Amino acid sequence: MVNGGADLVGSPWFSLTGLEFLVVQKYMKEVRRLVASEEQGGIASALKLLDETLLISPSLDQALELRARLLLHLGRFKEVADMLEDHIPSVKMVNEDPVSVSSSSSSSSQNLSREGVKLLSSPDLPVWYPSFNCSPVSNLKKKVMADKICVVCRYLVLGVACGHLGLLEDAVFLLQKGKRLASATFRQESLCGSDDSESVAQLLHGIKSLIRHRAGALAALNSGLYSEAIRLFSKIFNDHRTAPQAFLAECYMQRASAYCSAGRIADSIADCNRTLVLDCNCIQALETRASHFESICCWQDSLHDLEHVKLLYNFILRDSKLPGPLWKRCNVCYREIPGKLCALTVKIQEMRQRLASGDIGNVDYYALFRVRRGCSLWELEGAYVLLNQRHDPTRATGFIDRCELVDKHDVASMKVKAKMSAFLLYRLIQSGYTSIKGTILEK
Repeated sequence: MVNGGADLVGSPWFSLTGLEFLVVQKYMKEVRRLVASEEQGGIASALKLLDETLLISPSLDQALELRARLLLHLGRFKEVADMLEDHIPSVKMVNEDPVSVSSSSSSSSQNLSREGVKLLSSPDLPVWYPSFNCSPVSNLKKKVMADKICVVCRYLVLGVACGHLGLLEDAVFLLQKGKRLASATFRQESLCGSDDSESVAQLLHGIKSLIRHRAGALAALNSGLYSEAIRLFSKIFNDHRTAPQAFLAECYMQRASAYCSAGRIADSIADCNRTLVLDCNCIQALETRASHFESICCWQDSLHDLEHVKLLYNFILRDSKLPGPLWKRCNVCYREIPGKLCALTVKIQEMRQRLASGDIGNVDYYALFRVRRGCSLWELEGAYVLLNQRHDPTRATGFIDRCELVDKHDVASMKVKAKMSAFLLYRLIQSGYTSIKGTILEK
């Protein structure tokens, strides 16, 4: 056992043998050298050494925090959130019984200002403040090699990661806390952090702006002002600035609800499609789209979505937990799933019986086009032109380009999925136009 002095008693260093202590010290020194150099692949090599260090001493705060910083620098925000998920405010509030809670951004945001978070303390790590766009290696080099100590960086690292992952209320709480601690640290140690303070302020401004726009749209939706809610949500999507993937998926789902309440089935289906491109396991989007297909008697498409929902419910019951990590919010209550699964099974059986009896061709295209039975050709043409332009498959992937994706390797597959789902809706619109027009000409 290493006699490192009284300051090591109770720390991860105190539990290391002499050889382990030397190995860890060597690894940490090499990590700092790799980060300080501007060699290609230096950050990746440093991460591998940190992983080996944590195998020897899993609770070593130096390695844990430095690993989180490097992951943030590389844009691997999911891994940062997985490392520090116990310190995310909304996760801490539901951590006692995660499987029984239906997480929602509105409920968690009400308590974030009152909820304190104690992040990991670090005895000898430097200060650096991440901007929304990850800093270059040269800037990272200066900050990792600095000798000043401040725990505030922990709040900012996690806050930036939460911002990228769409946990906006958590990001605001963490960044504001880190900003206050940073100001106190600068005053005490006479440090200069104006550039970092400006980047944090810009990030906070952007996140708060997104929260305000979403709050206004939700207020209109809850008040029954569906046209206004649609306009406000569309304003978020049409903004030239990018927004986090999870945030946009949630907003598309909310706009789909507004379209549904306004009777615009095709537009609601399109937004459900976009939601499922951004979040393939969104149960709410699958259920909403299935109900729309059922309302216009597209039994096969409705059955496909319902079977997908049933599969997800079975996975949740099998694993005894909600899908995804703890920090991923789900609009599902675990205790309600068995009852929903029974009702869903009965519904699927009834739909299969309909299909077996040959009830597959009586699609209600009038409801899809929002025209009355017996409408004129002029009314049909007007409705068709609007739907045809709005749901053109050649423009189906534009929303992905305005989205800040968590994993940019998924862009190609997401665009293919968006085009396929848009083409299926487009083909349904063309079939409806041909069917209704034929009926009008016959009369």
